[in-house]
Amino acid sequence: MYARSLMGQTEWRWPVSASDWRAQARTKLAEGPWGYVDGGAGDESTMRANRAAFERWQIRPRLLRNVEDRDLAVTLFGHTFPTPFLLAPIGVQSIIHPEADLASARAGAKHHIPFILSTVSSVDIETIAHETMDAVRWFQLYPGRDADVVLSFIHRAETAGYSALVVTVDTTMLGWREQDLKNLYLPFLQGQGIANFLSDPAFRSRLRVPPEENLSAAIQEFLSIYVNPAFTWDDLSKIRAQTHLPLLIKGITHPEDVREAVQRGADGVIISNHGGRQVDGSVTTLDALVDARAVVGDSYPLLLDSGIRHAADVVKALALGANAVLIGRPYAYALAVGGQAGVDELLTQWTAELDLQLALSGHRAVRDVNRHCVQQVRE
Repeated sequence: MYARSLMGQTEWRWPVSASDWRAQARTKLAEGPWGYVDGGAGDESTMRANRAAFERWQIRPRLLRNVEDRDLAVTLFGHTFPTPFLLAPIGVQSIIHPEADLASARAGAKHHIPFILSTVSSVDIETIAHETMDAVRWFQLYPGRDADVVLSFIHRAETAGYSALVVTVDTTMLGWREQDLKNLYLPFLQGQGIANFLSDPAFRSRLRVPPEENLSAAIQEFLSIYVNPAFTWDDLSKIRAQTHLPLLIKGITHPEDVREAVQRGADGVIISNHGGRQVDGSVTTLDALVDARAVVGDSYPLLLDSGIRHAADVVKALALGANAVLIGRPYAYALAVGGQAGVDELLTQWTAELDLQLALSGHRAVRDVNRHCVQQVRE
């Protein structure tokens, strides 16, 4: 980036800081989509607390070490990735940018960073698989009311080459999201984010006429089965029995729920509070991570979602027990700013920042980061 100045360039094309990415994204999105992407539940206290939790921990740099060569790679479920972050499942990406999920998936594939496709994506399972070919991708499942549709989604993901299944369990109902309520905005009502349903044979069998003939009826049918407040651990066990893929549970924060997930055969847990979009006043993910790691021991895969905004946050999460982290809103902002090119630039910046952060903290490899690398803020 600095070298560009030697060629007469006086200003970098893209935002660099997390706040600047967010600010530019705000100029691109109308009130409804912006509130849906940026907002949280209730007073948004969980969103603020997620960030405050990272501020309560400090990195303890070690100096005079040879850090000339660095290794950011992590291994998850038999795959080695060049960096310890994945692209979190974000639904309805068509309200962010016309290229929608395709842009994000392609950018992830370019960087060999796994893309997790949402159940409520704007591009269907098979199209994403076709467009990203051999790239590693995971599928995120909302376990709705219709077991046949759920099973169909699982089989489609398996057939299309997705290599892990992420079952999100904290959204059996939508949270009280004041920005969306104020804007009277729910993108599903306009048929956004339901590509996987409209293309699914089990879902289409529920319709009297094809969605191409009556989209409004298809939307109403989607709304009737999308969430499932009756979903229980026993239902999760049934999903576990229906797939050979590694299964991760996303959205739990209580240590006893983490313990139950292990007992039910989950291959990993993604500690998440949905970016503060579900339970206002919830425990922070970083605090929950510490408790979860104490429950499962050192070898069980734990990933962290919600509140990550900088490479320093990644280092702190790794030090406190995460095997990897999920990037959420930051790449949504980048998508709004520049589509695929924006997400590509963001991932380039994050990789560079993490590389520097690791070296300047005195470590040559991500695997060397542990609890001794951080301390709590002293009062």
